[in-house]
Amino acid sequence: MPKALINGVNLYYEETGTGTPVVFVHEFAGDYRSWEPQVRYFSRRYRCITYNARGFPPSDVPESHTDYSQEHAVGDLLGLLDHLGLDQAHIVGFSMGGFCSLIFGLKHPQRALSLVVAGCGYGSDADRSRYVRDVEEIAAKMIGEGMEVVAKFYARGPTRVQFIDTDPRGWREFYDQLSASSGLGHGNTMLGVQKNRATVPQLTGEMKKLTVPTLIMTGDEDEPCLEPGLLMKRTIPSAALVVMPKCGHAINLEAPDAFNGHLAEFFAQVDAGRWTLRNPQSLSKSSMLPPDQDHD
Repeated sequence: MPKALINGVNLYYEETGTGTPVVFVHEFAGDYRSWEPQVRYFSRRYRCITYNARGFPPSDVPESHTDYSQEHAVGDLLGLLDHLGLDQAHIVGFSMGGFCSLIFGLKHPQRALSLVVAGCGYGSDADRSRYVRDVEEIAAKMIGEGMEVVAKFYARGPTRVQFIDTDPRGWREFYDQLSASSGLGHGNTMLGVQKNRATVPQLTGEMKKLTVPTLIMTGDEDEPCLEPGLLMKRTIPSAALVVMPKCGHAINLEAPDAFNGHLAEFFAQVDAGRWTLRNPQSLSKSSMLPPDQDHD
């Protein structure tokens, strides 16, 4: 069972395939196994690396929520690249991992060949107080009652029911894995990471400077991520946006073939040096006139 001691915590990881490295960063309600449809596909031509964040066994589960933060998550990802001797990699993050991927790109752009920021934006809506209240209540249940209790409602949330409708067998596997996970690890992650991390709008100034090739992905029924996705697209000069139809949050599991297809095309463009910054001529205040002819 391969583990890397990073920032005082043992992180479990797996590697499959050879070639250009791709590091997958999992969501809050999943773990390294959540990337199985992607690893099976991309390991045919890429070196695929998955790992479990701190708090997600078989990685270590620190007991205090102060040992969990967005800074810890980004530092752990950087430490894993160093441990594996990777100067650069494609970084693919989903949800909690999407935030990690985005901020990793902002903090360490020289280490990323590209960034995939999927399902990113929870906590960025106007009603921040409601979000914080929900996080605190759910974290208390996770720590006090365990994941078997919490999974019964968390896995049926408003952005998860689409997975049930689309692939009930796949959803059941997701549910069973979530039920068996660490309540302490999940609760501490909610309190240390989700509750305290910056919102997408708060990152606007930094995102304007990001030139690493970036693909933003979201489901069209993943309401908390739609507006943040548009904001990231409009702000990051190197970004493109994919909105997947009839999908909720777990787009890599709900529609794996489409998700993999978008990633494959993105990687091919980046690897060929063909991913360019947005043409400034598309940023006119007019819907019809180019910027140099818009005199409003």
